Amino acid sequence: MTFKDHFSAHAAIYREARPDYPAALYDFLVEVAPANERAWDAGCGNGQASTDLATRFCEVVATDPSAEQIANAAPRPNISYRVEAAEQSSLATASVDLVCVAQALHWFDLARFHAEVRRVLKPRGVVAFWSYADCRVDARVDVQKNRLYRDLLGAYWPAERALVESGYASLPFPFERIKAPAIALRMDWTLEQFLAYLRSWSATQRYIRAREHDPVSLVESDLRTAWGDPLQARTVSWDFHLHCGRL
Repeated sequence: MTFKDHFSAHAAIYREARPDYPAALYDFLVEVAPANERAWDAGCGNGQASTDLATRFCEVVATDPSAEQIANAAPRPNISYRVEAAEQSSLATASVDLVCVAQALHWFDLARFHAEVRRVLKPRGVVAFWSYADCRVDARVDVQKNRLYRDLLGAYWPAERALVESGYASLPFPFERIKAPAIALRMDWTLEQFLAYLRSWSATQRYIRAREHDPVSLVESDLRTAWGDPLQARTVSWDFHLHCGRL
């Protein structure tokens, strides 16, 4: 593979376990975009953002270099899924109202991607990049989750993870900034849903490949004690960072 692929091997797990982005995010994006004719979801993964964009834009082009991720994407009549790198798309010049990147910008060659964005966006088109990092539940659950995140998996996170944890604060953004609203990212999950999310982490999967056992199992008993009733949904929240601009 010619790109950093941390998700193809567990694309189906990733599809089922990731949090959904809130409607407020998409409402804002369609409000600031110059039109709702076409959106490009670059680095779309399994199409998690693409399907919501498709309810607000006439057409969505969703690209990802991972054929396995695209194979696990949810089909919609107005989504065109393409196995393509974000830095070199098949989109026509000046053909897109909105370019968005959901939790994937840290994998891109930014200079080349920014050039591609400038090529495909219509005049006054909008770009939106967002990310979320570590999650919170409550003090007791967080202690056990942090054992996994930091102590067990610390060496297995790719270097790009630091960019996610910083909310992309250090990355260049060569566009006219649009003031973005505060977006709350929360999910009400049972314990099994939370455990599935922990197992969807790229670091968890890298640990499993390297050591041939599941690191989540090492904290699962204590997590179950901290959680309480496994069928009781708990609120899981993330810090959400949105960078939005205009060509």
